[in-house]
Amino acid sequence: MKQNPLDYIIPESEVVRNITRCVNCRICEKQCPNEVHKFNEKLNCMTADESLCVNCQRCVATCPAHALKIQKNECAFRENHNWKSDNIKEIYKQARTGGVLLSSMGNPNKFPVYFDRILINASQVTNPSVDPLREPMETRVFLGKKPGEIRRDPDGNIIPELPVHLELSMPVMFSAMSYGSISYNAHKSLAAAAKELGIFYNTGEGGLHEDFYCYADNTVVQVASGRFGVHEKYLDSAAAIEIKMGQGAKPGIGGHLPGTKIIGDVSATRMIPEGSDAISPAPHHDIYSIEDLRQLVYSLKEATQYKKPIIVKVAAVHNIAAIAAGIARSGADIIAIDGFRGGTGAAPTRIRDNVGIPIELALAAVDTRLREEGTRNNVSLIVGGSIRSAADVVKAIALGADACYIATAALIALGCHLCRTCGSGKCSWGIATADLVKRLDPEEGARRLVNLMRAWKHEIKEMMGGMGINSIEALCGNRLMLRGVNLTEKELEILGIYHAGE
Repeated sequence: MKQNPLDYIIPESEVVRNITRCVNCRICEKQCPNEVHKFNEKLNCMTADESLCVNCQRCVATCPAHALKIQKNECAFRENHNWKSDNIKEIYKQARTGGVLLSSMGNPNKFPVYFDRILINASQVTNPSVDPLREPMETRVFLGKKPGEIRRDPDGNIIPELPVHLELSMPVMFSAMSYGSISYNAHKSLAAAAKELGIFYNTGEGGLHEDFYCYADNTVVQVASGRFGVHEKYLDSAAAIEIKMGQGAKPGIGGHLPGTKIIGDVSATRMIPEGSDAISPAPHHDIYSIEDLRQLVYSLKEATQYKKPIIVKVAAVHNIAAIAAGIARSGADIIAIDGFRGGTGAAPTRIRDNVGIPIELALAAVDTRLREEGTRNNVSLIVGGSIRSAADVVKAIALGADACYIATAALIALGCHLCRTCGSGKCSWGIATADLVKRLDPEEGARRLVNLMRAWKHEIKEMMGGMGINSIEALCGNRLMLRGVNLTEKELEILGIYHAGE
């Protein structure tokens, strides 16, 4: 069938093959799930259909002769500051299909990354630093309600009864990624790493595979509007339960896993028929107020004999401080806030790129509001949405977080190359796929995650030591240790920090 010239879109990537190195081994053809590479019998050489290339770098990494590289295609539309290339391509796609555009991973636009505009203070002469190699340094975190006072028995002894909580060896957790949106082996890597590290991983809204019940002590299970995979054993086989009200990549929008991914164990785990789309509506069918949320919080507490902390996850939106203030009074033990740079397998492009606010501003606003209202000790705060390094973790905690969720960073550690085709199910690295799952070795994946977290933990200790702080507790909400650069007065006010030099 002849292609309409109006439907032709210039490929973003160009496959460059060094013909003097290429030995026609056809490994690139076998490794590419998008069928970019083909062997031409007549020409006796490899060819490439660049329109199918997603720049996942799999062919580059597996070519034994190092004969390939993928580079940005220099052929482009005429430059225009208003009508950029992506705008034009997206209109062409929608004019051809009449469909809503979907995109993977986080917001790619050039909005300010406030973590990059915040600097950390360091100790010098009058306030000596702490050497993390030779002096005690506490990175443990306890998430949950904190008692407002010390209780003693008639003999004056402290009563060591505390509300239920999560104990983490370091202030980082693996964020929600459902089974089906990521592979079995990816889930196993996250669960095994969490257990070895003494932290937690989140199942996401897709239920918990029966093979992973052995990781219950390091598992956070999620209850979303679709209630996929939610049953008594699921709730019992977890250290905490998270109610998902929203996520940063698509605030106000529910979840959607295409029916093509609902096969085999994914179908059984989610408890829905094979081939049917798993759609979580935007609102919970029974939650339209803080009072309704409170009812679900206490229903889950009753169902688990009040033995597990309840987390409420919301997206960072413009009235997040007021929302968090309500959640703090709902009976929840922990609030998780997800910023607009948070990743996901697939989200409407317009929602991903235009809805929500940065996690740094949301976190600071929430922490300030809860402190002003005297409810900060009622809940712990977990934040996520493009936490990229140990420095981001330290800055987030100083802004008021108790711990951070990471997801994209964890997937990158597993081998993700951010080619942003998660929704297709053709992940070349065995992460966001059901077909190529064997490409990810779960033991190797767990090892890489453990290495990443141990490196971050060491860096967190070093930065805290340089600040003259020897515990995460002393860092939490300590905004005096932060300074801003290239920020407006209003931004500094919301963040609650001084400008560099002050």
